[in-house]
Amino acid sequence: MDAAISGKGSRVLVTGGSGFLGSHLCRRLWELGSEVHCTSRIRRVGENPGVKWWQCDWTDLAASKKIFREINPDVIYHFAGVVTATPTLELVLPAFHSLLQTTVNLLTIATEEGCRRVVLAGSLREPRPSGLNWEPVPASPYEAAKWAGSGYGRMFHALYGTPVVVLRPYMTYGPGQEINKLIPSAVLSMLKRESPKLSSGRWEADWIYIDDVIEGLICGGWMPDVEGCTIDLGSGIFTSVRDMVNRLESMINSGAKPLFGALPDRPFEPMRLADTAGALAKIGWKATTSLEQGLQQTVDWYREQQSVMRRDKTGGTAPVS
Repeated sequence: MDAAISGKGSRVLVTGGSGFLGSHLCRRLWELGSEVHCTSRIRRVGENPGVKWWQCDWTDLAASKKIFREINPDVIYHFAGVVTATPTLELVLPAFHSLLQTTVNLLTIATEEGCRRVVLAGSLREPRPSGLNWEPVPASPYEAAKWAGSGYGRMFHALYGTPVVVLRPYMTYGPGQEINKLIPSAVLSMLKRESPKLSSGRWEADWIYIDDVIEGLICGGWMPDVEGCTIDLGSGIFTSVRDMVNRLESMINSGAKPLFGALPDRPFEPMRLADTAGALAKIGWKATTSLEQGLQQTVDWYREQQSVMRRDKTGGTAPVS
């Protein structure tokens, strides 16, 4: 990677650095020579090598401004917030505060204090117009908050010159993802020789491996002349849940058959492909990991984690299955 867009020597702030995207990004930035700072609402120590942790709730404007001034970042990645798209009333206020209020506070502080780039994590679930007479309606509090946050980012750039870029990762998967997500849940079930319970599997998505997303995030953080843009990070290929889980079954070969149809399908689940041509044109990035490679690397990682846990419990004498 070109040193000019690698983040080498830059001071980088990552909010939500303990999450799936944030933790992978922090490690990669540190490998590339960045000075990495992360914030979390709870106190954290030593979760990633080379990372300095700060305890910060971005809904507290005054406290956030104080920490921002101490860090004085060149580039900011904003990942903090609720990540579930469940459409329940109980999530309206948590999504508003953790996703939208934190975004507006961060944009305000970054505009007042100054920085080289603010990268907001958009969402493929953000509603998008499909016709002149169609009014887009979010299908969950998460979608509404992410949509509004991206809109605020573009507004801050247009009105106040804030150097904002919105990067929109598609269905990201890979090692270290939350175990309640589809791929790790299915993998772990089959590794234990248990049949994963799934929906019909008909839903199709644009799946992308975590390492590819991280490289796209880094390109979006330093590539010049893309302020104000919204850029998709995806493969541009549809794959159904059924096809993906069947591939996992073949790789694991534990005899556990996925139970399609055991769970209901989610209503209003969007099916969208990333604009890969736009990403290539704007930040010179495209996905390079095939679905087969990414799934195999993910399975291998979870299998190794199980082996490590088994050795820890048995003093290193347990066989690896």
